[in-house]
Amino acid sequence: MTQNLHLLQPPLVRGPAPNVAAAVTILIHGRSQSSADMFVIADRLALPDMTYVAINAEGNSWYPGRFMEPLERNQPRLDHALERIDVLIESLLNEGVERSRIIFVGFSQGACLACEYLYRNAERWGGLVAYTGGLIGPESIDFPVQGNFAGTPIFLGNSDIDEWVPVERTEQTRSAFKLMGAAVKLHVYPGMAHLVNDREIAYGQALLKQVLSNSSTKSVRAQLQAYS
Repeated sequence: MTQNLHLLQPPLVRGPAPNVAAAVTILIHGRSQSSADMFVIADRLALPDMTYVAINAEGNSWYPGRFMEPLERNQPRLDHALERIDVLIESLLNEGVERSRIIFVGFSQGACLACEYLYRNAERWGGLVAYTGGLIGPESIDFPVQGNFAGTPIFLGNSDIDEWVPVERTEQTRSAFKLMGAAVKLHVYPGMAHLVNDREIAYGQALLKQVLSNSSTKSVRAQLQAYS
């Protein structure tokens, strides 16, 4: 079932236009949040040269149930959310933004959605920063290898006591992504509440900076080759 995408709020863009940006970060908010909450995280990342594109979920939730419920309980909203990202990615690609310049940053439900999207579309992306997230599906689910991330950098952060996203699922996500060729870093913070701490921001900032640096270098090389 396809959702009426034209009825949804269009993505909000901050920073340089995507077609001229060194890198583009897609911001995906958590349950009961909005793009405004993710722009707060963008402010904390403090990278003015980055283009941020934030999408809002219908009713401020990407899917109705908890992320470790049986998949059918979150349908068709889960498929709609993944389709929403697909449409955004297609738009960015049409503007000339390469996948290797696209980064995903999500929190909580948004981090779970970002993990799930990349798992289903494993290629060389710019990166993934998942603050308190993991792959979607019931406790008994297996995540077989499907595709190759070709070294895509991924940061996963979580608390050891989070009530929404068990750290065991985040660890399972790390294992799946590593088997699929990602460069994964997981940090678990004892006793942390359901939030994004400053150390997680620093790790996310380092990943985004590296993508900006690599993309800027490639852009300069491309310009030089054009005039050689």
